[in-house]
Amino acid sequence: MPLDVDHLRRWIGNGEEARDQITPQLVKGYRAMLDEDPGEPAPGEEAPLAIHWCLAPPVAPMSALGRDGHPARGGFLPPVPLPRRMWAGGEIEWLGDLRVGDRVTRRSTIEDVTAKRGRTGDLCFVAVRHHYETERGAAVSERHDVVYREEGAGAAAPRYAEEAAELERVIDPTPTLLFRYSALTYNGHRIHYDRPYATGVEGYPGLVVHGPLQSTYLQYLARDMNAGERPRVMRYRGVGTLFDGAPFRVCGRRLPDGTAALWTCAEDGRLAMTATAIW
Repeated sequence: MPLDVDHLRRWIGNGEEARDQITPQLVKGYRAMLDEDPGEPAPGEEAPLAIHWCLAPPVAPMSALGRDGHPARGGFLPPVPLPRRMWAGGEIEWLGDLRVGDRVTRRSTIEDVTAKRGRTGDLCFVAVRHHYETERGAAVSERHDVVYREEGAGAAAPRYAEEAAELERVIDPTPTLLFRYSALTYNGHRIHYDRPYATGVEGYPGLVVHGPLQSTYLQYLARDMNAGERPRVMRYRGVGTLFDGAPFRVCGRRLPDGTAALWTCAEDGRLAMTATAIW
């Protein structure tokens, strides 16, 4: 189908609302996924960074899923007629705390729909604004950028990390880790857990490491670089793809202006995600 951007832009302003609760069991599972002691989360204690991505995920019957495991196009998101959908990046602003036991409301709005012709073919970008609130008020405001691509589109030329890291973590993206994160976020996208689909249908060399999982590790690294204080704002962008089968690095360095440059990369330095943390 042709990419009719004028038609897709009619979805700008479309909104939806969802509610969920940060339960102790969710926090235990999340900590375990990050290889931390699950402990016994107590009501009122601060919830882990980026756990908001586990809250109120879209739920669709099996019959309403597309071939890739995502809910079929249309409804809240515009029906972009490009088959590959990926998390392209975004910006997170922390306005308050999320705590164990909180009942959280997420209000989502389509902010923009744009298209361009890139080196890898047609691309369509959908920007979604999410606001998370508790009974105490606003907690998180986030812009989530989704990119849609053509079937069989080639990868862009790789970029490489050029600076040395001040702090670095090494993560082994095992199939179990990717499955657990998919389960916690109710993400049915088959590229993260179904190897025959990821390699045979979408042409990847392995299972794909989730964009938000990479961003989660970067948020934790930024916090550790600043004496345990989380950033006020974090902007991040996917620039490459990571796969299971080999460890990847989560890196950061402080800049003279007090911000931090952050990135994830493969063992050979190929960048997958870049980010900036602002306190």
